[in-house]
Amino acid sequence: MEPSKEPQLQGTFECELCGLSAPYSYFGQRPPNIYSVVLLEDSYVMKDPFTSDKGKFLILGSRCSLCCKCVCVGTDCSLFYSKRFCLPCVNLHLKEFPLEIQQDLERKAHSKTQSKKDMKDSKKN
Repeated sequence: MEPSKEPQLQGTFECELCGLSAPYSYFGQRPPNIYSVVLLEDSYVMKDPFTSDKGKFLILGSRCSLCCKCVCVGTDCSLFYSKRFCLPCVNLHLKEFPLEIQQDLERKAHSKTQSKKDMKDSKKN
């Protein structure tokens, strides 16, 4: 009998910020069965459950390069700028990031604040 080439589950990835939890099959920079891909960071990876193509995968997250928290790739939890940073660390060291990233994060924060205000206003009516 031929051994299975399907990646075996290694554990459960859990984002320490939002609580996203999912089983992962690989941690590292070179996902199995995909020889032409090298990730820029050690990542928690799972086979894409939406396709039967063994070459398709999803990156769940990684560790913050400053505090080592496990964080998902969601924009509310982390950002990748040459390395993975959780948003709390980004906010602590915001002035060390390029101006474009600072402005983008300010726009995002303003947009969130506006959305919350709009939700409160709509509940009053």
